[in-house]
Amino acid sequence: MAEQYSGLGVDLGNLSRLSKARSRSISPENFTGEKGKGGMATEGTGAIHARSLGQGWKISPSVRIEPSQTIVLGEINGPGAIQHMWLTPANVRWRDLILRMYWDGQEHPSVEAPLGDFFACGWGQYAHVNSLAVCVNPGRAFNCYWEMPFRKRALITLENRDPVDHAVIYYQINYALADVPEEAAYFHARFHRSNPLPFKQDYLILNGVEGQGHYVGTYMAWGVNNAGWWGEGEIKFFLDGDTDFPTICGTGTEDYFCGAYNFDAGTVDPTYPRAYVEFTAPYSGLPQVIRSDGVYQSQQRFGLYRWHITDPIRFEKDLRVTIQALGWRTEKNDRRYLPLQDDIASVAFWYQTLPTSPFPSMADRDYLEII
Repeated sequence: MAEQYSGLGVDLGNLSRLSKARSRSISPENFTGEKGKGGMATEGTGAIHARSLGQGWKISPSVRIEPSQTIVLGEINGPGAIQHMWLTPANVRWRDLILRMYWDGQEHPSVEAPLGDFFACGWGQYAHVNSLAVCVNPGRAFNCYWEMPFRKRALITLENRDPVDHAVIYYQINYALADVPEEAAYFHARFHRSNPLPFKQDYLILNGVEGQGHYVGTYMAWGVNNAGWWGEGEIKFFLDGDTDFPTICGTGTEDYFCGAYNFDAGTVDPTYPRAYVEFTAPYSGLPQVIRSDGVYQSQQRFGLYRWHITDPIRFEKDLRVTIQALGWRTEKNDRRYLPLQDDIASVAFWYQTLPTSPFPSMADRDYLEII
């Protein structure tokens, strides 16, 4: 007899299959996700607007997070998997909102990142993202489609680090209660920033990962402090004991993010103007270019993502990921590479076994501030 389909790992190829999975959803209208308990609120952020209508009429559409407060967005007893998250924030800076996720009772988080960076909007401004794993839709609607399995418990929190202003959060967490396959690993995401990157030092996207797993994505918010092209640097994946040299080495920054020639169509086709060209695609994108006063001038900012959905980078014991910040010197008769000292932030996404080591402490809000 064929094994019963769990209802997880959904795609177009298995969408027609029946399963015993139970669909649930957490929102401010049903904080626990319990069956038959949605829309019962009698108080909440919408109560004043529904005063003539009463219960069942959008009484609690959002939550308020006070200054320096952390709230629980969702707590779920498993087994099961989160399949979609929608969230939209208001009133505070996105880097002041820290998203954390904990699996199966582990005391330290497996996910820890500023909200905007996690959803591929690291510069605190809306950017349209249209990918398989993350979508950001008008206006500032954050959507995540990474499947996040758990066996015992999932805990999702959001911290407001602003010491003065409260945050208003509308959100929905859609999940399935179902048996989790034995081989399913746990979702992880970790933020890092260097501002500025020390001279001749590779930027560290991820290190300290031990155990078996696979790397599935990179988001980068890259602020350039020099004029000229900035993306000659190679990304490197050090796998399972690699030391000085990696197993996987890319050819250039725009190449890793699945672009070419500076993301500038005008470099190869004179019918296009010379300019960076934003794009957003299922597996990669340059959805955000914040321009100064010219095509290759200083202080430009870029948001880039690359999802390894069809080509996950698998490791058995350990993983370290770095990328170089590399531009050009263009003196006459002396064209050569120039190591850059840029403002770079990233979120690394991967799956791995538990337990895991704690992440380094998140830098304070002043260090994360975007100027």
